[in-house]
Amino acid sequence: MNKDIILKEVGKIIIPLVQLFGIYVIINGHLSPGGGFSGGTVLGTSLIIMHLIYGEDLVRSIYSRKKLLVGISSSLIFYTIIKGYSFLSYELELPHPPLGNFGSILSAGFILPLNIAVGIVVACVFYIIFSIFIKDEV
Repeated sequence: MNKDIILKEVGKIIIPLVQLFGIYVIINGHLSPGGGFSGGTVLGTSLIIMHLIYGEDLVRSIYSRKKLLVGISSSLIFYTIIKGYSFLSYELELPHPPLGNFGSILSAGFILPLNIAVGIVVACVFYIIFSIFIKDEV
């Protein structure tokens, strides 16, 4: 009997819950403590747990290095465009980002999309740094 069967079965339950919590922290970050960085570290931690339980091959089949780098690059480009627009909209008298309603999840202007972009970057970088250290490439 394989000793890892309990760990793998518990991982099937824990990993999706950790990922859902990370998404919750990102989405609810402009209303409560949390946000893109905190939620991104939780999502990155779920990838590390998946790597430790199931091995690198499973994580690489779902999230290849290329997919992680595309996620980082596209999120950084998106962040730059949105943040640049929000700064320039006041100087160039363009339509301003909406301010939103107090306590509403899908409000607060550009904060939610920016939190999502930061969360993707942090999660991907967090896992890439872990995979570099675990392979002794440092």
